[in-house]
Amino acid sequence: MMTVDVWQKALLRPDSIALVGVSDDVGKTSGRPLRFLRAAGYGGTIFPVNPTRETVQGERSYPSLSALPEVPEHAFILTDAQRALDALEECEALGIPVATVLATGFAEAGEMGAANTERLHALISRRRLRVLGPSSIGLAQLHHGMTLTANAAFAEPDLPKGGLFVASHSGSLIGAMLSRGKRKGLGFAGLVSVGGEADLAIGDVCMAALDDPDVTGFLLFLEHMRHADRLRSFAEMAAMRGKHVAAFKLGRSDEAAELAQSHTGSLAGADAVADVFLRSCGIARVTSFEGLLEVAPLLARVPAAVLPRRGRVGVITTTGGGAAMAVDQLAGRGVDIVPAGDETRARLAELGIAPGRSRILDLTLAGTRYDVMRAAIEVFRAAPEFDLVLVCVGSSARFNPDLAVQPALDLIDTAGHPFAVFLVPDAPDATRRLAEAGVPVFEDPETCADAVATALHRQTPALPQIVPFIAPCAERTLDEAEAYGRLGTLPVADWVVLDVGAPVPELPFGYPVVVKVLDAAIPHKSDAGGVIVGLGSAQALAEAIERIQANIANRLPGHSVSRVLVQRMRAGVGEVLIGMRRDPQIGPMVVLAAGGIFTEIYRDSVMRLAPVDLEGAKAMIATLKVTQILDGARGRTKGDLDALARAVVAVSNLALCDDIIEAEINPLIVLPKGEGVAAVDALIRVRA
Repeated sequence: MMTVDVWQKALLRPDSIALVGVSDDVGKTSGRPLRFLRAAGYGGTIFPVNPTRETVQGERSYPSLSALPEVPEHAFILTDAQRALDALEECEALGIPVATVLATGFAEAGEMGAANTERLHALISRRRLRVLGPSSIGLAQLHHGMTLTANAAFAEPDLPKGGLFVASHSGSLIGAMLSRGKRKGLGFAGLVSVGGEADLAIGDVCMAALDDPDVTGFLLFLEHMRHADRLRSFAEMAAMRGKHVAAFKLGRSDEAAELAQSHTGSLAGADAVADVFLRSCGIARVTSFEGLLEVAPLLARVPAAVLPRRGRVGVITTTGGGAAMAVDQLAGRGVDIVPAGDETRARLAELGIAPGRSRILDLTLAGTRYDVMRAAIEVFRAAPEFDLVLVCVGSSARFNPDLAVQPALDLIDTAGHPFAVFLVPDAPDATRRLAEAGVPVFEDPETCADAVATALHRQTPALPQIVPFIAPCAERTLDEAEAYGRLGTLPVADWVVLDVGAPVPELPFGYPVVVKVLDAAIPHKSDAGGVIVGLGSAQALAEAIERIQANIANRLPGHSVSRVLVQRMRAGVGEVLIGMRRDPQIGPMVVLAAGGIFTEIYRDSVMRLAPVDLEGAKAMIATLKVTQILDGARGRTKGDLDALARAVVAVSNLALCDDIIEAEINPLIVLPKGEGVAAVDALIRVRA
């Protein structure tokens, strides 16, 4: 097995490259990499490999990798899948550290693709060759002229060099990022298409670039969350080095449908899980593709928060309507638009600027003067009531940029709160000047709000301990009695199991009680008519058991009732759901929600990576709307929120069990303060 430093260098900074299957036709996909490498001034050695030609694009060609005069560090394989596999095996035999595979025809290609995938995985498992792809359109390290890609966008003259490193599941998107970024004045250190991630994943590739001094931040385009463990490791290391990471992720995965088996699953949808994971990793997730590009300069200037924050923004504008658009979008994303405080207003007045009484500082007329705009920005950047200042500029941005835009250029590297500029008109010259100076600049209110909210809401990584991974396997659902036995320290309301058909015995606890069908095959008992509450005597209990038998027979033909669970009824101040489930890509999550049979309707829930500690559990409780009721709103009885926090910790700790796949307590009764909590239903799925 090769060392990490060997393959990382060979991936991003190879001294020699072999182009396997390179075409003599520079217009073909397989002909582009050689043309791009030469145009970019790559200083290493390039070996064209094409068994059908003696020369390729005017350069000597070799019939095979084995015929090369030296072993290259990196091979870009441009052939079809079958020939690519042959070439990979030749790379392995020769000791080439890294190969990038352009070909499709693997997991997505039916029976033949499955055979190709099996052969590829066998090669990767030997750990003598690292593979980028398949379906990777290549990569580029612009500061070294290493444009090892077939993406047509790299024909762009004067490739924009800078500090951003892009990693994408999509090959075409690295070209889109390059061209759009150039227009916005952004510069790139590297761009990588990871393709199918049969071996190297986005987290691996970014880790390889982490200590590159040319790299200042990372932009990720994510189509899924496979290999989340590697992304997590990279994100933690990036935070330690002060290098920001932003991501744009596409929507829900195919697994979403199967998650609805339980209430917890329907609340913990794939996209919601990804959102929690990225936030916990300190990765700033934007909601738009444009936002991914435009958030980067802002992240470089807005430090991540240690504790959650909404973000307090002060707005200066030369256009009331333009500012209103931005304010509306920001408020919708949970950002507070804060008016200037009394001291700030007094300071503005001292400088001859009328502060007004509005939530924003409107300089519609006076703001077209350089001195007024500069003074307003300086005062706002020093004001303690703001976390960030947004400067909205109207028509002067296009026709007189020296009046309202130049102050931002002059102040960007001075002390004070970070600030951003929203240009309301189409002002390409002003946009370019601001971007080249490192000023966060936005051209539409939606992207502006997306980026500002993302930057302000970003937190430092807050990741739990790594827990056992459970591979996909056969499962079984425990019945309610078995589930209670796995809850550890979590309090459960008194219960007993009775055999159907036997006389009702004297119960070890008093009435009233609830009786429930006890059958692992009926997880949602209420829907099947398998729950009857409020039973005040043995006779009422016996009659209820008979009704449950009839209900089940009527609603679930083929099911019979052999046992029931009788439980003491507990009255509390409210009900919640606590669940733990293992996402197949990210791992265990804990969910807390307003409980009962209408959990999905309430949609009042919060989710975290599991396990959580007591402080994390209390933070989850504080997020729920129902907490106001549980905490005695409008004179109601206060609930035992401390006991609830301990219950959240206990359920989240089920993630440490190596056989529990999912657990759900719904409802958990929150009793009056000092009396604790009580579980009155439980659903647990385990490995079979």
